[in-house]
Amino acid sequence: MAKEKLAEIKVKTFSTHHVITQPNPLRKVLRRVDERDLDDPVARAEQALAGLSGEFKNWMLIEADRLSAAHASILKNGFSEKAAEELFRAAHDIKGDAATFGYPSAGAAAESLCRIVEHAPELDKVPSDLIAHHINAIQAIVRERTKLDTAAMAGELSRQLRGVADVFLTHANRDRPEHLEAILAPSIVPAE
Repeated sequence: MAKEKLAEIKVKTFSTHHVITQPNPLRKVLRRVDERDLDDPVARAEQALAGLSGEFKNWMLIEADRLSAAHASILKNGFSEKAAEELFRAAHDIKGDAATFGYPSAGAAAESLCRIVEHAPELDKVPSDLIAHHINAIQAIVRERTKLDTAAMAGELSRQLRGVADVFLTHANRDRPEHLEAILAPSIVPAE
C-alpha cells in the first residue's frame, strides 16, 4: 500500500514575522465525537474499581501478613536497618492502600506505626508491646472489618494507638525539637 505524499510545509511571510504551518498527518485518523457520546472517565474508573473490589480483602490480608512477617523477623533477629525498612514499607503500603480498599482504620493504625519507625531515636528502645499492638490492631481490623459493630471500635482503637504512640515519641524525642513538630502534627489518614 503506497503512502500518500505528505503535505508541504506552508510559510506565510509578514513584514515582522513568519508563520510556519506544518501538516498534521493525524487529522485523517481523528474523528469528531458528539459530547453526548463521551464516556465519563470517573464513572469508568469507579466501575473498574468496583469490579476489583472483591479482591481488596485478599490484597489487604496479604499486606497485613507481610507486616506480621516483618515484625516476626524483628522479634527473631532484632532491629537492623533492613528489618526496620521492611517494617516501615509494609506499614506504609497498608497506610497507602487502606482507604482505597475500604480499611481506613487500618490505614490510621499503619500511619501511627510508620511514625514510630520514622521518629523513634532508637528502634530497639521502643517498647515491643507498642509495635505489637499496632500490628495486632491492623490484623484485627483487616480480618474483622465485615462485622457491623467493628467500624466504630476500629476507629477508636486507631485513635488510642496514635495517642499512645504520640506520648512515647514526644518523650523519646524530648531532646530532639526538630522531630517534635512532625510528631505533634495531626494525622492525615482519616479513621473510620
